[in-house]
Amino acid sequence: MNDRYDAGYGSDQYELVGYDEYGQPVYRQIPAQQQQQQQQQQQQTYDPYAGQGYGYDPYADGGRHNAPYGTGQHTTPSYDTGQQAPVHDTGRQPPTPAYDPYDTAGQTGYDPYGQTATSGRQPRVAEQTAHIPQQAGPPEETTEARQGDRDYRTEQFAFVEEPDGDSEDVIDWLNFTENRTERREEAKRRARSRMVALVVVLALVAVGGVGYLWYAGKLPGLSSSGAKGGTTTSAAAQKRDVVVVHLHNTSGGGTSTALLVDNTTTKQGSTVLLPNALALTDDDGTTTTLAKSVDDDGSSGTRDQLDTVLGTNIEGTWRLDTPYLQNLVELVGNIDIDTNTDVPDPNSKKKGEEPLVNKGKDQTLGGKAAVAYATYRASGEAQNAQLERFGQVMQGVLRKMSSDASAATTTVQTLAQILDPSLTDKDLGTFLARLADLAKGGDYKTALLPVQTDGTLSAQTSSSVVKDILGGTAKSPSAGSAVRVSVQNATGVKDNTEKARVVLVNGGYTFLEGGTASGTQPASKVLYSDASDKENATEVAKTLGLDAKDVTKGTVGSGADVSVVLGQDYKPSSS
Repeated sequence: MNDRYDAGYGSDQYELVGYDEYGQPVYRQIPAQQQQQQQQQQQQTYDPYAGQGYGYDPYADGGRHNAPYGTGQHTTPSYDTGQQAPVHDTGRQPPTPAYDPYDTAGQTGYDPYGQTATSGRQPRVAEQTAHIPQQAGPPEETTEARQGDRDYRTEQFAFVEEPDGDSEDVIDWLNFTENRTERREEAKRRARSRMVALVVVLALVAVGGVGYLWYAGKLPGLSSSGAKGGTTTSAAAQKRDVVVVHLHNTSGGGTSTALLVDNTTTKQGSTVLLPNALALTDDDGTTTTLAKSVDDDGSSGTRDQLDTVLGTNIEGTWRLDTPYLQNLVELVGNIDIDTNTDVPDPNSKKKGEEPLVNKGKDQTLGGKAAVAYATYRASGEAQNAQLERFGQVMQGVLRKMSSDASAATTTVQTLAQILDPSLTDKDLGTFLARLADLAKGGDYKTALLPVQTDGTLSAQTSSSVVKDILGGTAKSPSAGSAVRVSVQNATGVKDNTEKARVVLVNGGYTFLEGGTASGTQPASKVLYSDASDKENATEVAKTLGLDAKDVTKGTVGSGADVSVVLGQDYKPSSS
């Protein structure tokens, strides 16, 4: 028995048009006019066996053979016996109305199951599809599905059962979040630990740095005499190596003296510049100057006199003539210093030529330029200015000298100079190598020994140098030991002051700078204030080449025994 979805139900009202998404055939309804034409053709020629064979549809004749008996439309199918079956003409039949399986409301006649419709017009099933005969149609749809806008079927959904995966995933997620939180907390703890460790390290570094500065005696506000080892060592107890250097200007005359100091306790190096006016005491007890002592007493006598005045222990004397200084600068590869003035070429005879040394910072000087700068003294310039230039050159040489003792010794030996017997090449080379190491490290300074106008030292002005750097005690000759002469220049020529100074110093007098007069005077004067100094004034006049009639009683400058006013009648060449 066929169900109501069979395509043959209600006569030939559908034809195959394709297949749906599930592979089932889809039919469409044949128009009514075309159905009537087909029915008329079937009524004119009816062969019950024409459609038999493969795919025979007993309902292809429009259902006439299944019509109820008594309707005049039922025919019993005959069987093929090899003879042509007779054609039964039942007469022209009225056309059978087209059967619509979705519209049964208006049908009151034929029912495919032999029943008449009693419920009236039924609602049309939405989007009903026909199927191949003998093939089961789609399952019955519920009222709720028919009322929906779309026909949802179970085939359109895929359900994957995961009976145990959900709970395991939840557990894994909880474990992941818990582990992640723990990792964050652990990272925070490690960060805090690193920060604490960093703070501790910085604190240790700071404490160590302060301790080192205190250990080295470099903390501000503390005495520079602090020795290593954590104990305070007095300046006098510190160990120092001292060498005196005399620069002899072989071309222009004159000398320049400096002390090279290596404080092995504080690891500091220094150059102490000694003015030529420094008053010294000779072996016979007479007062002299540093310049006169170098010329008259030589190295040994001058070293002993300096030890007496400064309270030091000089180990050796290094006589450095200007040609040797030139060679030394060239051996170390030139020097770089900050020059404070332009220096002309001493061998140049033309005015307006380029200076041998230019004023400026980081000037590179060769041997000749270094010697010219170290010995240069401008007209009317004090001797201390030239002495400071000599100190610059010496510090520049030390910065370029090798810090290796053997290499420095080789440099000294290459100079081929004759040293004082108390100072050998090896001793000088080792000493210079230590100073070179301090100079390169920035632990080196240059200081000028302050000397009063009479050449003596005061405790207030010299304590910073004599006590702190040299570790000695100033012991200048008594005030009455040397005649102090103050010189004022009224000649109109600046160089006359320096020439008079040289003459007086060489004569054993203490020279005091009296300045330059506002105007010129035709005649010179030698003044004394105390009658006891008249004889000294007469001797000063003779030393300067002045006439005895120029000596008179008058006002004498402060700190001087005799005052001299040089007039235009002063002739340096006659002194």
